[in-house]
Amino acid sequence: MDYTKVEEIKDSIIIRDIKNFDLTHIFECGQCFRWKRIASDNYIGVAYNKVIELEKKGQDLTIYNSNLRDFNLIWKSYFDLDREYNSIKDSLSEDQLLKKAVEFGHGIRILTQEPFELIISFIISSNNRIPMIKKVIDNICTRFGERLQYKGEIYYGFPSIDKLHLVTLEELKACSAGFRAKYIYETCKAIYENKSSIDSILGLTDDACHVELQKLSGIGPKVADCIMLFSMSKYSAFPVDVWVKRAMQNFYLAPEVSLKGIRIYGRDKFGALAGFAQQYLFYYTRENNIKV
Repeated sequence: MDYTKVEEIKDSIIIRDIKNFDLTHIFECGQCFRWKRIASDNYIGVAYNKVIELEKKGQDLTIYNSNLRDFNLIWKSYFDLDREYNSIKDSLSEDQLLKKAVEFGHGIRILTQEPFELIISFIISSNNRIPMIKKVIDNICTRFGERLQYKGEIYYGFPSIDKLHLVTLEELKACSAGFRAKYIYETCKAIYENKSSIDSILGLTDDACHVELQKLSGIGPKVADCIMLFSMSKYSAFPVDVWVKRAMQNFYLAPEVSLKGIRIYGRDKFGALAGFAQQYLFYYTRENNIKV
């Protein structure tokens, strides 16, 4: 594991000697939408219907508004802390082209987020800008999520399927979801009516999971890969967006290769570590604005 011990102090926990953990790298690499930077080393976010604040000082990470029980039940898995990322980085760095991206995004960890939230969030993300994605998600949470409080401020949890399947198409459109409102509405109905059980999808092989997710309204190959990678611990997923396409064209492939071809190439090349490679490539290419 990538830390030595955890201590509970009042309403917070301190994770000692944490490794391979950089708040900016983790929260700005495209995998989540509900975290907000409030200082250079502080982020506040809502996950699993809880508000927490993170602060990194030296090699220690403090999680405020939490306790040891929540760490063991939620945050240890959420932040993938039982995994030793040095072995992943060493393996990927054998590829000299990828080594630079791994070093640049050295503090990335792949989060294990709540699957239903990720399904809806990445339906919203399709062909959309990050500020607008966050706005729509915030609107949905504010209108239909559970009210939470931290330091005198009000936050909202992501609504459960039991709540969101009752929301009308018109109410979703009022959240600025646009044409995606129909996809959200139809997907919520399908999941609630058990036409596509999330638990059953989770239990599928990676390839079968990718196919099954695309049966839900508004989910294509890239969105399915994002859901698999960021909430279902299926690390052979290789989401291909404009930045990953640029990375693969720049480092590995000819410019005319299709998105499907890039996905297949990435999965074949990086194997069980494809999802980790994708995150390093995405973050490096976007932050450095690399063009083909």
